[in-house]
Amino acid sequence: MPTKITIIVDNPADAEAFENGYPEIVALAQQLPKLRRTESAKVWPKEDGTPTPSHRTLDLYFDSYDDASAAVATPAAAEFFQRLVGTGTPFTGLFSDIEPV
Repeated sequence: MPTKITIIVDNPADAEAFENGYPEIVALAQQLPKLRRTESAKVWPKEDGTPTPSHRTLDLYFDSYDDASAAVATPAAAEFFQRLVGTGTPFTGLFSDIEPV
């Protein structure tokens, strides 16, 4: 079954600095083996302008759970996660089955 890894990035202390380095983070993610598609999104603030609990999401699509699991155990993933952790911004990673609707 197709699988995606969703990275949910909390609000960074310095959003401008985070955004300046974000293209490099995405480029590193795109080097993961057997990655089929990447989707990045910036989270809108609430209607009153206050921030939501998250700043960005990054979805990484794979043909299977096995492919996704193998990809996160590679040197490419280590570099990606090291760069993401290096931003100092907390994040959550989720593995999900993609269900057709």
